[in-house]
Amino acid sequence: MVLLLIMVTVLHLVTLAILFIATMEKSWWTLDNVENVDLWHKCMYDNNTETWLCASANENEWLQSVQALMILSVVFSSMSFLVFLGQLFTMSRGGLFYFTGICQILAGLATFAAVLIYTFQKEQIIQESKELSKGRFGYCYILAWVCVPLLICSGVLYVHLRKTDKS
Repeated sequence: MVLLLIMVTVLHLVTLAILFIATMEKSWWTLDNVENVDLWHKCMYDNNTETWLCASANENEWLQSVQALMILSVVFSSMSFLVFLGQLFTMSRGGLFYFTGICQILAGLATFAAVLIYTFQKEQIIQESKELSKGRFGYCYILAWVCVPLLICSGVLYVHLRKTDKS
């Protein structure tokens, strides 16, 4: 049981780290490694100075919904980890981690909704046809998709996890 508890905790921390990276990094849409678009910025690589020049992303309703859902997902996952730590030390023997599991499942569903919106509304979010025809999804977008099953699986594990004397 202690091994399962450690594995669930490590899974939670890994998914939380991946979720932070997917939300904050600058690669949801890439264009030939010279231009990146993320949830917050649009960056172009300047060959003269060999630096990335970034400007705020053009805000629209779809982008704001993706931003809000990703932030909500990070909040739910962070909150569930803090509640889990609290429950671990205060909950009576035999108790289940329902609240922690539900928060983690909600984080997975929020991430799922965010990446679905980004997938189907990328034309309105990116707003430039040359970027759409030559670009591709970046690694942060892929990390967000990877987070969805990991968050939901860890949430289900938390729901079924029962506190024993050894934990």
